[in-house]
Amino acid sequence: MTDLWGGIEAGGTHCVCAIGTGPQDIRAEIDIATTTPDETIAEVIRFFLSNEKVEAVGIGSFGPVDLTPTSARYGWITSTPKPGWKDTDIVGKIGRALEVPVAFETDVNAAALAEHIWGSAEGIDNFVYLTVGTGIGGGTMTNGRLVHGLVHPEMGHLRVPHDFNNDDFPGSCPYHGDCLEGLASGPAIEQRWGSPAGSLAEHNLVWELEAVYLGLAVANFVCTLSPERVIMGGGVMKQPSLLPLVRRKVQKLLNGYIQEPAVLNRIDSYVVSPRLGNRAGVLGAIAMAQMI
Repeated sequence: MTDLWGGIEAGGTHCVCAIGTGPQDIRAEIDIATTTPDETIAEVIRFFLSNEKVEAVGIGSFGPVDLTPTSARYGWITSTPKPGWKDTDIVGKIGRALEVPVAFETDVNAAALAEHIWGSAEGIDNFVYLTVGTGIGGGTMTNGRLVHGLVHPEMGHLRVPHDFNNDDFPGSCPYHGDCLEGLASGPAIEQRWGSPAGSLAEHNLVWELEAVYLGLAVANFVCTLSPERVIMGGGVMKQPSLLPLVRRKVQKLLNGYIQEPAVLNRIDSYVVSPRLGNRAGVLGAIAMAQMI
């Protein structure tokens, strides 16, 4: 009998749970709306208890989160802007209910791990995974290891240049206003233009401006982290014209300073989409569970 593992991608809008061993072997899966902590976590627990027993569970969560094993708040979602979720002990509640070991990471680091094992970063040990959706977050791997430090990377809250003459939107981030997330996330697009990103596909100005901010972010990551590849996922990146616009913006901003063929001549294979698509986060959570 094959051992099974559980994965949970706790996102700001949806919580995806799956049971299996990898991309080609998912035995059960569910998409749960992220409402209150009590409701959402109860639905997650119900899903696992009603399916085949798993050996362990991995959780990749929106954040900020406490990833320090010695901390009294390890496994908690901490100072999140998500209403109602501040100071939520997600690992403790799920681990106690399921009585299995639990691995914990940011949702973007989990997605980065999956892309490293099965996806667009397979065979690459130094890369950045950026997701652009309800929020903006980034995970990074250096020398084959996911990066942690004082806390964990908060790439979505990078401060990027904001030209108020061309964009007078003040930003949507409750902490920083016009950080990257405050200017380029899905909610920021909707607040600035008055419609959800998915209904603005034909409006070129929307995506030209979006590419400005995302291009600035990627160029900064290229200069600071020197990734061998940049992967860009999330709901906003589903707009077909956006990724090519970002690639061109990155090349223009770097202006030939990074003298590497990947940037100069092969940008289409340097700044790429995730091979695992929307499943990267939950698959990364399964991979984390397998590593316990």
